[in-house]
Amino acid sequence: MENTIVTLKKGEGRSFKQGGLWIYDNEIETIKGRFKNGHLVEVHDYNDYPLGIGYINQNSKIRVRMLSRNVQQEINDAFFKMRLSHAWQYRKDTVDTSSCRIVFGEADFLPGLVIDKFEDVLVIQALTLGMDLLKERLVNLMKEVLQEDGIVIRGVYERSDAKERDKEGLNRVKGFIGEPFATKFDIVENGVHYHIDVENGQKTGFFLDQKYNRLAMQRIVKDKTVLDCFTYIGTFALNCGYAGAKDVLGVDASDLAVELANDNAKLNHLEDKVHFEQHDVFDFLPELVEEGKKFDVVILDPPAFTKSRSSIKNAIKGYREINREGLKLVKDGGYLASCTCSHFMDNENFVKAIEQAARSVHKRLRQIEFRQQSPDHPILWGASDSSYLKFYIFQVTDEK
Repeated sequence: MENTIVTLKKGEGRSFKQGGLWIYDNEIETIKGRFKNGHLVEVHDYNDYPLGIGYINQNSKIRVRMLSRNVQQEINDAFFKMRLSHAWQYRKDTVDTSSCRIVFGEADFLPGLVIDKFEDVLVIQALTLGMDLLKERLVNLMKEVLQEDGIVIRGVYERSDAKERDKEGLNRVKGFIGEPFATKFDIVENGVHYHIDVENGQKTGFFLDQKYNRLAMQRIVKDKTVLDCFTYIGTFALNCGYAGAKDVLGVDASDLAVELANDNAKLNHLEDKVHFEQHDVFDFLPELVEEGKKFDVVILDPPAFTKSRSSIKNAIKGYREINREGLKLVKDGGYLASCTCSHFMDNENFVKAIEQAARSVHKRLRQIEFRQQSPDHPILWGASDSSYLKFYIFQVTDEK
């Protein structure tokens, strides 16, 4: 509400001043004025210097999420349409927009908001109270922006069922915004066709952030045997099959994921050489080692082993273990792709885990590429949480 002023303690607000968008509860000296959670407040430094405007939620340790560094900025539909237009223009400049993430929260200066576009469907996540209050307005504005480029959206589905909402004092919800539509449909990425399910699939229904990492694998798999671990609906495996791999095995612990992956293999007429099986990867890899199996290419794309700083040590152990078993299965001169999607697993610790794994099985690694998330998930310097995906491709040789 107007004229509510949040004043920081002296010396606080360092992450915000370095480019971030968050003000934490323990950085605040005073809050003066009447307000409701989710509404706008001004943020001032300890000396009353105005720092910007954001929305407040006293249920969250991230007390204020900043929308603008200009306290004179009117936060209205014109402002949000400007933000959404800039986000869309950036995607048009940097990625294939048939299916892409149009809004990536803080990295698009819209903290707490995610919007994915799958062909002519939008999937929205409102992860914070401030964005939850605005979501229907933002959806309509996003549709207007796309309409100006001749793109007509046939449906919008909300996937605000992430754990992050718990920290905001919000219930997890999902459902249609506007008219219902068929939530199972097909998309095409890197030439590969997929059946996706935006209602029941993981996250928003499909992992867009690995788009160009999957494309990078296409370059090295022709005529090779491939093992794709934690395959989900078969994305890396199908890219390998599409690019001419000789034989591909994808493995996932989920029966539903394996069923969808096999459907996707048939959709792409790859069922003769791309196969999927349900296994616990941690149990299955040692079994393959025991059988003496070897592959030209092994891909490790596990879920995040840590979602907090307190569990990093256990995560390092997990990444070391999975990479050790994966390396045992790579032929001499073959290739390993290994990644982590955890923000808290920084690159230094991830590299250390892979190095230790390689030494323990007497393998040498030649780095081919280091990659991160697709550009439609931009990394905003100063907002460290926007950088999370690390993806390495190595050639693996025996110690000789």
